[in-house]
Amino acid sequence: MNNNDLWTVAEAKAKFSELIEKAKSKGPQKITNRGRTTAIVVAADEWAKRQSRKGNLAEFLLASPLRGTGLRVKRLPMRLRKIEL
Repeated sequence: MNNNDLWTVAEAKAKFSELIEKAKSKGPQKITNRGRTTAIVVAADEWAKRQSRKGNLAEFLLASPLRGTGLRVKRLPMRLRKIEL
């Protein structure tokens, strides 16, 4: 993201239509408030693409680069915590 993709809250409010068009044509647009990022506007199709699930947990684990390396994970012996209901 470069400075052309950076908007203050006041600019975003005043030029909302332009903000949306830039998000669609140039990618995510960052909105800042008092110098800190508070929101990022992205085009709906990009958001949908990023939200779609790609496979399931079993497929993810099977594709792991650690599979077949012999890595062993040991759990530390800990007492269970008592939870009050």
